[in-house]
Amino acid sequence: MSTIKFHQDLKVYQKSFETAMMIFELSKSFPKEELYSLTDQIRRSSRSTSANISEAWGKRKYEKSFIAKLTDSEGEARETQTWVQFAFACKYISEEQFISLNNQYNQIIGMLVNMMSQSQSWCTFSPNNKEEK
Repeated sequence: MSTIKFHQDLKVYQKSFETAMMIFELSKSFPKEELYSLTDQIRRSSRSTSANISEAWGKRKYEKSFIAKLTDSEGEARETQTWVQFAFACKYISEEQFISLNNQYNQIIGMLVNMMSQSQSWCTFSPNNKEEK
């Protein structure tokens, strides 16, 4: 296990960032009429998942704030899943892409829930405390 010093070191951050970039690439092929609805929304919520993890890391001195930002991140991940479902229903992505993205967000959500349930260990400051679980 490695020591976590920055939010970029968190596996959940890395996975959410990578998945948001996959969504960005896929959404480039969405129809132009979706630019200000589905395309904008799916990009925003997928990016916000990672951004809220970053904010949570910065607020871990305060356990309630840490949990609140992780809760926001979980909400954004779930919203992204909904937009992915719309993209699939509109036939903008394949079933394989839908299943893959949905599964990745289920993993991200699971990781966030685990962090929230173990928030005390993430919010306790000591030199050797921050190890990825």
